[in-house]
Amino acid sequence: MSTMDLILWRHAEAQLLRPGLDDAQRRLTAKGERQAKRMADWLEGRLVPSTRILVSPAQRTQQTAKALRREFSTVASLAPGQSADELLEAAGWPGAQESVLVVGHQPTLGVVASRLLSGIDALWSVKKGALWWLRRRERDGTVQVTLQLVLGPDFL
Repeated sequence: MSTMDLILWRHAEAQLLRPGLDDAQRRLTAKGERQAKRMADWLEGRLVPSTRILVSPAQRTQQTAKALRREFSTVASLAPGQSADELLEAAGWPGAQESVLVVGHQPTLGVVASRLLSGIDALWSVKKGALWWLRRRERDGTVQVTLQLVLGPDFL
């Protein structure tokens, strides 16, 4: 049986987009910093050491990922507005041999979750700072995708 975990983590709460502020430069709010730390603390005891961490270049995702205090790779194809296909390609889905954590954006994360769990590209909502943990497994020649966990930062 082969498995691959794909963990989708939406950036925590960020500043609102204002005139003159580049979307990619928006930073986390104080609440967002607390959300990122709580989720990172929860993840720390659950991620296997070999987990590959891929992060959008946007400032708010970089800050969210830094709360984990682990090395990560910044991946341009995870920037806001990129497609579900680009995210899945960057993650190596479905064949990667290690767990992959992606820190990214809506609506891409919701579309990925929808596609993998229902087979349809729908605009599912992933709350700011929330985590969706999906697992691809093969049993008796059949590939299955299971939802392991959905967790919002307010429940930690």
